[in-house]
Amino acid sequence: MKWFSIVISFLLLTPSFGNETCSRVATINYQQVLVDAGANKKGEGLRFYLEKDPVSKDLLDKYQQKNKPTLFSAASSTVGSFLILGGLLQASKISGDQNSEALMYSGSLLIALSYLTSKTLQYNNEKILQEAVDQYNKRNSPRIYFSPYKDNNGGSGAAFGLQQEF
Repeated sequence: MKWFSIVISFLLLTPSFGNETCSRVATINYQQVLVDAGANKKGEGLRFYLEKDPVSKDLLDKYQQKNKPTLFSAASSTVGSFLILGGLLQASKISGDQNSEALMYSGSLLIALSYLTSKTLQYNNEKILQEAVDQYNKRNSPRIYFSPYKDNNGGSGAAFGLQQEF
């Protein structure tokens, strides 16, 4: 039960990165352009410029397609939540303490694995958006100054992820 409380407190204390996604900006002609039109339309703010180059447009479409939520992520998070709920409901009974802890641990592990997998895939997909901007900048003007790996202050961000093709 001690490990379960540590995992839950870690998940609750992990910062949300939703604000970063919605506030990404690119500089075009000394003007700030909002890159993301929302969680479902990542990179849509650059479409007006990237449509001028067919390679960049194809890469942007690929980037947006790969950023859609997957059935695996939704299913594993739902199953993990049900496992935790089942463990909590079974914990109220006198017998089966070991069984309820196993349910809660496996549910927590499944949710954490789903979260890490989706974040790793999103991080790797940012390479596609960077390639789209690079391809546009090679053949067109005005230049787009944007890096998905930098924060708003211009400093480099840090990330941890596994690179694996599925």
